[in-house]
Amino acid sequence: MKEQIKKLANYIPEEPLASVKQRLGLKKLVRLSANENPFGTSDKVEAAVKNWNFAEGNRYPDGDATDLRRAVAEKLQVSQAQLVFGVGLDEIITMISRIFLQPGDQVIQTSPTFSEYALHAQIEGAQVIDVPCDPTTGKHDLPALLAQITDKTRLIWVCNPNNPTGAYTSVADLTKFLAEVPPEVLVVIDEAYIDYVTQNSAPSAIPLVQQFSNAVVLRTFSKAYGLANYRVGYAYADPKIVSYLQSVRLPYNLNSLTQTAALAALADQSFVASSVSQTAKERENWANFFQEQQIKFFPSQANFMFFYYPGALSLADYLLHHGFQLRKGLQQDWLRLTISGAAEGAELRKLMLNYRK
Repeated sequence: MKEQIKKLANYIPEEPLASVKQRLGLKKLVRLSANENPFGTSDKVEAAVKNWNFAEGNRYPDGDATDLRRAVAEKLQVSQAQLVFGVGLDEIITMISRIFLQPGDQVIQTSPTFSEYALHAQIEGAQVIDVPCDPTTGKHDLPALLAQITDKTRLIWVCNPNNPTGAYTSVADLTKFLAEVPPEVLVVIDEAYIDYVTQNSAPSAIPLVQQFSNAVVLRTFSKAYGLANYRVGYAYADPKIVSYLQSVRLPYNLNSLTQTAALAALADQSFVASSVSQTAKERENWANFFQEQQIKFFPSQANFMFFYYPGALSLADYLLHHGFQLRKGLQQDWLRLTISGAAEGAELRKLMLNYRK
């Protein structure tokens, strides 16, 4: 057994809503701790799933996700052969870490950022180098990331927009960054929340993969597409990297029902546009609220906000007992809240004002 496995803490998933409600005696509970789409899932997905051919349940799914691959490639205007699909981005992150890391290697990431990057580095016995985010904007400190590169560096994670800060780094800045990263160092740009970026009409780093063979871009259907329960993510990368990923990918990782749901979701861009529009409006309401209340926060381009509040755990407990669950424990005295619908957002802000009295 790997010695590093013995030192890992078990991942504790979100407690089911029904369980939390029963435990606390709540009639209503709004989970704003997992960055799920509060506007649900496209009606087209529901129809497609209900019409799925149950008679094929005894057959293995299309291991190449042919129809979904074709649709995604057409949407992004990229080569089908440069896409790799996974059971959510969790599987993609696992595969990348398994392939490119071994004991003694170093991984560089921003702090704070998505916890699974470090988890899988530790599983492979690699050392994680944390670089604090910009204290004012919450953005990646790209010069500081570059300064940490050594001959042991194998992988750099760039979550964009970053989770949990919500800060977005422009394609122009990423281009300059990649130009200075040694070609043998892989830079993985996780765009799980890229659909929510409204400050730029072309926010994605997808074009950079053709310019830099060491760049990988990740995408997911879990957020703006509202398919968190279906587990669909994918990577877009140089053909050589894709061949490595395909060699370790489980052969039938995406089941047919999941592929059906993702295809239907991709076809309903009006649902995505509506989700993003509502999120952006409510995101502005939160930014105004935090500014008025002089609460420190990072400007967000995602579907969540990250804010500093002394005694944050007490505030989180108060809100939980009043029906709103926020994400705690990411950084001391900071909370992350998923942006909800306008009515729920107004109710939550009112609760926070009452707490501050």
